[in-house]
Amino acid sequence: MAFNLRNRNFVKLLDFTPKEIKFLLDLSRDLKRAKYGGYEQQRLVGKNIALIFEKGSTRTRTSFEVAAYD
Repeated sequence: MAFNLRNRNFVKLLDFTPKEIKFLLDLSRDLKRAKYGGYEQQRLVGKNIALIFEKGSTRTRTSFEVAAYD
């Protein structure tokens, strides 16, 4: 079952139903398997990703930059 999560922000777990959280976890598992299996679809080609941090943290910023690039 697919959920319409467009234009929704993931700020806290209470913003989502248990079924939506399970869907997101299953989706992330499937995307990771596709990446390491060599059949990943480039869904974000030509898109921009904005990272906004409230406080300075080099470790957090770096990990998010690596994830966005990956």
